Amino acid sequence: MFHRRPVLVYHRGKSQGPKGRQSREQSHGSIRPRGASPCPAFSTRAPRGDRRARAVSAVSEEAASLLRDRILADPALVLEDDQVMRALLAADRRTQGRNVVDLRGVLVERLEDRLDRLEDTHREVLAAAYENVAGTNQVHRACLALLEPADFEGLLRVLTHDVAMILGVEVIRLGLEAPAAPAGSSLGPEGPLRDVMVALPRGGVDAYVRQGRGLGARRVTLRHARPEENAIYGARAGEVRSEALLKLDLGQGNLGGLLALGAADGHRFHPDQGTDLLGFLAGVFERVMRRWLS
Repeated sequence: MFHRRPVLVYHRGKSQGPKGRQSREQSHGSIRPRGASPCPAFSTRAPRGDRRARAVSAVSEEAASLLRDRILADPALVLEDDQVMRALLAADRRTQGRNVVDLRGVLVERLEDRLDRLEDTHREVLAAAYENVAGTNQVHRACLALLEPADFEGLLRVLTHDVAMILGVEVIRLGLEAPAAPAGSSLGPEGPLRDVMVALPRGGVDAYVRQGRGLGARRVTLRHARPEENAIYGARAGEVRSEALLKLDLGQGNLGGLLALGAADGHRFHPDQGTDLLGFLAGVFERVMRRWLS
């Protein structure tokens, strides 16, 4: 006698969906413990170590974003830091062929700019040194010329011709405080040298140097001249664009004096120039004048 065996039939199609699986589980019974996840391998709850790693990664990304924004706002922070630039160049060499910007060109340009500035400074220093040497030679030659004349008229002649040519000025005037003479009158000897010496009132030296300012009159004053000011230069005041004023101490018992050097070049004398050499010239000239006044 034959016994019929049960036949297992697999149904394809819609029964394979979620409902089909659910019906099979209900019919055959589930071997999953109660409360367990349907698929523990794909659980949505991450381990504690993974959550900590993601938090650290988020903080790192935020810090990197802030650093990137800071560099974009002020690239000089990187370009002016030698250690950072060396590190970037080293990283560039290790990552040739990747999407890395070559900063060597930028670094070279900045170094070239620094070199250009250094060269400009070097040229300015050399030019100033040459000017100082030339100025020293001029003052020395002018002092030697002032010591040569054997009489006072010869001194005035050397002053207005030789010294004016050596110093590169157009007009030289010697102002002496002489209250007995009208202000602005000529005190020189008769002839072409008469206008070289000019009479000033008492206190006229300081008044001309200050020109209404409250500052004290210095030993040497360099400034732009006023063409309308003719108390010293007289008819030649219109030629003067800059001037050097040297106060003279003519000794005990004598009133003040002033040696005025007028130049047609408005930049020949200006307040930013040094006054040591002209102060030395004033010292030599006032000693020569004391000898003649005595």
